[in-house]
Amino acid sequence: MDTDYISELREGNMTVFNTVYQLYHKQIYGFIFHKTQSEFIATEVVQLTFIKLWEKRNSLSLQTALPLQLFGMARQVMIDELRKEATRLKYNSQSEQYPYTDSLMKMIEGKDLLQHFEREIEAMPTMRKMVFNLSRKNGLSYHEISEMLGISSRTVEGHISKALTTLKQYMYTVLL
Repeated sequence: MDTDYISELREGNMTVFNTVYQLYHKQIYGFIFHKTQSEFIATEVVQLTFIKLWEKRNSLSLQTALPLQLFGMARQVMIDELRKEATRLKYNSQSEQYPYTDSLMKMIEGKDLLQHFEREIEAMPTMRKMVFNLSRKNGLSYHEISEMLGISSRTVEGHISKALTTLKQYMYTVLL
């Protein structure tokens, strides 16, 4: 069955590609979501995995089960996306426009960072944690947060700065 799909994919059969997508996209999404706890990254990885499948269809192995090849591609795409996310975090962490998703990163080259980052965030003082989550997870601007909580924008900025400093210090200690 898998070899039939692989042969048809190698020949460029779009109907079989759509069938493979229907069979495996939910499983790949679940696998990536389980690893990252991020809807955004899981959705991105699924899309990029199937794009990669189509682009690399001619090099699919007839001796390896299609799900193994697909999940291997998905894993590699996830690692690539997490590396990009880490780079963006490193260079854009001071930018108010940086769109924080619910996906700091669960793994970078085998490290389970998401749970550690979440613990670091949970350990923050209540107001700092609330401000950070409103900014990064909910995407609110400093001004919107200051109005919502009845504090100044400078106070919001201070909380965000301290939270990011804490997370950066943690990341550097883990990665070095």
